[in-house]
Parts: sequence; structure tokens; C-alpha cells
Amino acid sequence: MSSKKSGYRWFVMAMLFVLYTVANADRANIGFALPYIRKEFAMSNTEAGAIISLFFVGYAALQIPSGFLVKKFGMRVMFTIGMLFTSTFTGLLGLVNSVLALKALRLGVGVAEAPVAIACTVAINNWFPPKEKGTASGIFLAGSKLGPLIVPPLCGWIILTWGWREIFFIFMVPGLILAILWYLMVTNKPADSRFVSAAEAEYIANGESATTSQDAGKKREYKLWWLDKIVRAKRVEPLANSAQVFKSWDIFGAAFGYFFMVGIVSVLMAWLPTYLVTVKKFAIMKTAFVSAAPFAGTVIGNFVGGWVSDYFLNKRRKPMMMVTALSTSFMMYSLINAPEDATLLGLLLLATGFLLALGYSMFMAYPMGRTTKETYPVAFSIVNTGGQLGGAGAPLFVGMILDKFNWDAVFLSLAIGSFICLTVVSTIVEPVEDPLKAPN
Repeated sequence: MSSKKSGYRWFVMAMLFVLYTVANADRANIGFALPYIRKEFAMSNTEAGAIISLFFVGYAALQIPSGFLVKKFGMRVMFTIGMLFTSTFTGLLGLVNSVLALKALRLGVGVAEAPVAIACTVAINNWFPPKEKGTASGIFLAGSKLGPLIVPPLCGWIILTWGWREIFFIFMVPGLILAILWYLMVTNKPADSRFVSAAEAEYIANGESATTSQDAGKKREYKLWWLDKIVRAKRVEPLANSAQVFKSWDIFGAAFGYFFMVGIVSVLMAWLPTYLVTVKKFAIMKTAFVSAAPFAGTVIGNFVGGWVSDYFLNKRRKPMMMVTALSTSFMMYSLINAPEDATLLGLLLLATGFLLALGYSMFMAYPMGRTTKETYPVAFSIVNTGGQLGGAGAPLFVGMILDKFNWDAVFLSLAIGSFICLTVVSTIVEPVEDPLKAPN
């Protein structure tokens, strides 16, 4: 490795962005296909919600085991295995001839994708210095929302050209190719990569000097001492082993908050096309573009939220988490009186997605500051388990509400859930090296 600082970590970031876009497209395509699947396989709203939820059941159940597997075998191997099986199960969905087979394969997609998410976040934690982790997390999760953004128009075109089964065949191919490319191009640690210079490996390991970072942080933040009071910022020791992680309220509090945020995203991903078709009576392509609107907002919001957290809040993650919880509660309530005009509704959903995403990636970045690199996979597996349990329960809950009530009750329930998230997140500690104090 040369002494000239390379920038290979950003190539790794680009791969993470593309790969997670593909992985999330694989999980999101069922939402657009669902109205057409229901025409072939008669099912109630509750049954349809259960099919959506089965992905998250498998995904949530394998999060903590995946954390330990990634810790043991490394993110390179576990990512490749997980992505290969995710794509394979996605393709097989196009061959189903019964509701039982559909449910089994959706569960399989969730199980297979569990180590993919953990491996991706570990890659960010290993390949980026602390001052870039919020930005990298935002870029990464922007990819998770780009998938649902491109799914509606692409699925609409595929259905009009062929049918709903071809959606799954076409979506299978990119993941198979990219999984192999990842294994060939990315190592577990930057120092082991032939593409990384010694200078870049050193920069990733140590970042700026403590003095430079501290001085820069104070210059940017000297007016934000009051924010440290609100977010309960304090100096704490990193969680150094799995036992400490499992005893930490900060980790479980973040998991509980993430439960509600992922639940809302899964509802938008799975049920929004149905809402637009059945309630707003939109045609297929209009449904496709309006369904994409919140995810266009989340792509932008994830970029902005990560950047603000790194460069204006000096690696403080909790403020953006709280902003997202409060604003999302308001936006969910506003959807009770959603406009009938497709353009206005699209703009409202765009704003909803943007505000939802501002702090969404911070649930992933928060454990990075609370743990060591060795314990991070286990810590994030707990946080993501909470999130995916929300993703599993919310679509089923919505189906049950719709069988007895209406969409107003759905949006009110989501608004209440987001406010509960705000309450829970406010109780966790913001880990900082040097809390800011009020000027004399």
C-alpha cells in the first residue's frame, strides 16, 4: 500500500448504495404486485397484510443470530451468502401456485436478507472514520429508499408489458451478479484490501487528531450547548462486550423507537399502492408515480440527515431521531385529510418521506458511538430486530384495522406510534466525548 491517500472507501460506499437499493427493491416489489396477486389468489385484507409481514418476521427473527454470525465469519462472506439467497427466493416468487408457497417464499426472503443488513452496517463501521459515519449511514439508507422509489414505475411497466410474475424474475438477476462482485472487491477490513493505500487505512482507523476534531467541533457548535441538555449528552464508556450490550437501555430504547419508524415505512411500502387504487381510484401509472413520492423524499432526507448529524451536530445522532419522530407524527395525522389531487397528494407524501428520513439512518449510526467495533454487530442486530418487528407487525395491524374500520384509523394509529417513538428516544443517552456547556 502506498503513502498517498486513496479514496477506495467511497467505491465501497457506492457498492453498498447499489446493493441495498437492489435488496430493498426485492422486498418492496410485493407491495405493487399485491393487488394483482389478490385477483389470482382470493384473500382478505388481513391475509394480504400477513403476506407482507412474513418477510419482516423472518428478517427480525434472524437479526441477532446474524449479528453473531457476522461477528464470527466477517461481513464479506455473510453478505455474499445472504444476497445470493435473497435474490434466489425473490425469483422463485414468480413460480408460486398457492398462497402457502407465496407465504413460505416471502418468509425465505426475510430470513436470507437478515445478514445482508447487518453486514452492510458493519462495512460502514469498519470502512469509515467516526466523522464520516453519519454521512455514510445516510447514503446507505438512501439506497434502501431508492429501491421502493424505482419499484412502482418499473413494476407498473412490467405488469403492463408481461404480468406480475415477471416482476420477480427480473428483480432476481441484479442481486446475483452484485453478490459475487462484492465478494471479489471488498474485504472485511480496509487494511486487507489491495485497493487501499496505507494513508487511507490510517485515516479510516484514526480519522482526525483528537485536538483538531475537538477544536473544529467547538467552532461549529459553541451555540448548541442547550441542545446537549435536551438530548442528555454525556461521556460514557463504550459497551465492550455482548453482556454489556444486552444490559444497555440505550440500545433497547433505540430498538423500541426504531420499531415504530420501520413500521411506518413498511406500511407506506406495502399498503400505499392499495390505498391509492381503492380509495383514491388512481389508474395504474398514476398510482405508480404517487407511490414513489414518499421514497423520493426519503432518499433526499437520508442524505441531508446524515450530513447534518456529522458536520453540524458533530456526530450527535439523537437530535435528528427526535426531529423525525415528532415531524412524522404530524405528517401521519395530516394524511387523514389527504388531497384528492394526485399532484398535491404526491407533494404531501414527498414531504412526509423527507421528514421521516432525516433521523432514520441515525438509528443505525447511534450504536456506532455507543459500542466498540467488535460489539457493534450485536448492538445493531438488537436495534434492527426492534425495527423489523415493527415492520412485521405494522402491515398486519393495518390489514386488521381496514377489515373493521378505515384509512383514517390507520393514519391516526401511525401518528400515535410515531409520538411514542419520540417519547422513548428522549430517554436514551447521547454519547459524546465532551458535552458542551453554557457560556459564562
